[in-house]
Amino acid sequence: MKTVITGASGQDGMFLTNIILNNTPGNVYALTRKKNNFNIKKLKYLNKNFDTSRLRVVEIDYQNYNEILKFFEDLKPNYIFNMMGPSSVNKFINSPNNMKNITIQSFDNLTNSLIETKNFCNFYQASSSEMYGYDSINPFDESSEFRPNSEYAKSKFQIHNKTLSLKEKYDWNIVSGIMFNHESEFRNNNFLIMRLIENVLEIKKGKNLNIKVPSLDIARDWTYAEEISNAAFQLTYNNLSGPYILGSGKCISLRDISSFLFDLVDLDYKNFVYENKSIMREGEPIKVLSNPKKIETEIGWKAKLDIFAIVEKMYKFKLNYENKL
Repeated sequence: MKTVITGASGQDGMFLTNIILNNTPGNVYALTRKKNNFNIKKLKYLNKNFDTSRLRVVEIDYQNYNEILKFFEDLKPNYIFNMMGPSSVNKFINSPNNMKNITIQSFDNLTNSLIETKNFCNFYQASSSEMYGYDSINPFDESSEFRPNSEYAKSKFQIHNKTLSLKEKYDWNIVSGIMFNHESEFRNNNFLIMRLIENVLEIKKGKNLNIKVPSLDIARDWTYAEEISNAAFQLTYNNLSGPYILGSGKCISLRDISSFLFDLVDLDYKNFVYENKSIMREGEPIKVLSNPKKIETEIGWKAKLDIFAIVEKMYKFKLNYENKL
């Protein structure tokens, strides 16, 4: 059994690598643009008894079709998880069209090379709740309308539609996992919650900071990244296909998260966190909430950790472990 994970050096790729090595036989092929991006110490943090003998870290150019084709011809994988690509809207801001083209072309190179080699192996595509693009009057499910309002969301939406077309055309087990906000110890400070945590640690050391956020009323459906990765694993290894919502079904505001985080260091967030509406991204929804009933009904998956437990986990990691990895 051979499993390929693209974007393996990212947060979700790391958790998936660990989950698959722990729960399946065979080898895992962790694909990354640069080998030194893949931090083996993070896997050992997740599992002290981590066995490297079944892991192959592969440096690959997702834009090079012939390179990907040859890799798949030689390997003949059984499962593919496409976690590759920018993980947030912000990474698209400086060169939106270029990033959009790269993301879509990389997906096309992966799927077209599999079609050319006639290998319709189970395929997971990491999609995003950013595709909805508006406030949740009702929780979003698989039938809710998409209104992507950024180049990042538009690229994810285009790829999502491609998965549905490929599923129908080839009777292919392709899952489009519509992943809502998910956090973990492995997030970097390009993401708001980890940036807040780093600021709190600086304040704890005595630094005087004014933290600016777009709005404290912003509320999202938060899940632990390891649980999201486990959902992706279960869907793909159970031979399922089509769209699935991956979320908690609970919505928590940035105000509540800030209050909880500052409580950890016996401080009042109101003295440090300020709203600045001018940094609000155009079209940014205030409330985004999922309805994960489909995945709960079909495979029994349900998010367990709430955002407060996740934030505390992230805080303790930054405080005690990060510099050791």
